[in-house]
Amino acid sequence: MNPFWSEVVSQLAPYVPGEQPKVEGLIKLNTNENPYPPSPRVRVAIASALGEDGERLRLYPDPTSLAVREAAGRLHGLTPDHVFVGNGSDEVLAFVFCALLKHGGGLLFPDITYSFYPSYCKLFGISYSTFEINDAYEIDLHSIPLDASAIIFPNPNAPTGKALRREWIERFLTERPRTMVVIDEAYVDFGAQSCVPLIPHHPNLLVTQSLSKSRALAGIRVGLAFAQPSLLEAVIRVKDSFNSYPIDPLACAAAVAALEDTEWLEENRRKIEEDRDWLTGALQYYGFQVLPSLANFVFARHPKHDAGALAAGLRERKVLVRHFQGERTRAWIRVTVGTRAQCEAMVDAVEALISKG
Repeated sequence: MNPFWSEVVSQLAPYVPGEQPKVEGLIKLNTNENPYPPSPRVRVAIASALGEDGERLRLYPDPTSLAVREAAGRLHGLTPDHVFVGNGSDEVLAFVFCALLKHGGGLLFPDITYSFYPSYCKLFGISYSTFEINDAYEIDLHSIPLDASAIIFPNPNAPTGKALRREWIERFLTERPRTMVVIDEAYVDFGAQSCVPLIPHHPNLLVTQSLSKSRALAGIRVGLAFAQPSLLEAVIRVKDSFNSYPIDPLACAAAVAALEDTEWLEENRRKIEEDRDWLTGALQYYGFQVLPSLANFVFARHPKHDAGALAAGLRERKVLVRHFQGERTRAWIRVTVGTRAQCEAMVDAVEALISKG
């Protein structure tokens, strides 16, 4: 360890993202990227925001990202002061952890969930504990202790893809008005019910969303948070103490264009949901258990084949999927829903591996 490191650095266990390979010809089904280009309006908007000879890039962007907040607010029937914008939902979540989730009672999240959460806790000195999802790999809100002061969970959950109904979450919020609840809706657009409509009625609720998945802007880095203004004020204070100009003008223009093109979103979502159903059925045909997913990925395991070996074998056949080493996840692989051709290639590779083994 370098003697100049701060003490906290030596204790960090950074989040490890999915592999971003440089090898030609690989089919990437490991990082839940959208397999299709974003709305055509995005390219037009970026070109316009760039200006002649890039002249506009010499100026700082709007520190409040007002245009994005207005577009997101219109989409959800909220005023802009109910919306926060950051560099991807991961940065938004980092600000939320720092601003709202460091409470005396500690933070709770599921034992199988987005693996970035423990990294944030280490970084910000937040004590946390986990609650077990049930045997059906579902989050059971009734299992959360009554004295919980803060909780966070994805809906749909990652990496399982399972989602809770909005009415169940609304009941929980009503029953626990003193519990800070953060819902990570990175995958909500693929069939789950968003909790953003609950924002005006619940001052203890904050919802994050991403433009990386359903709007195919993973390379732009724009994330959103929705909450009542008094709650977002804490997040804004953290942001302005870290970086008061978080979103560049090109990202702002792309985000507004993507949020406003609802027709493109519906068509993109339809294709991915259809291919998710096809992929689920194909894997089940070859003996996999596949959890019912409302995300742009499926979580699958085979009773006769080791998941790690399957992931390695698929990579040898130029198909990347994600395998997690946790005690309750090591038997599973997570497969991003790609194009139909990519899904078919993945299933062909699976068939070759299973018939071989």
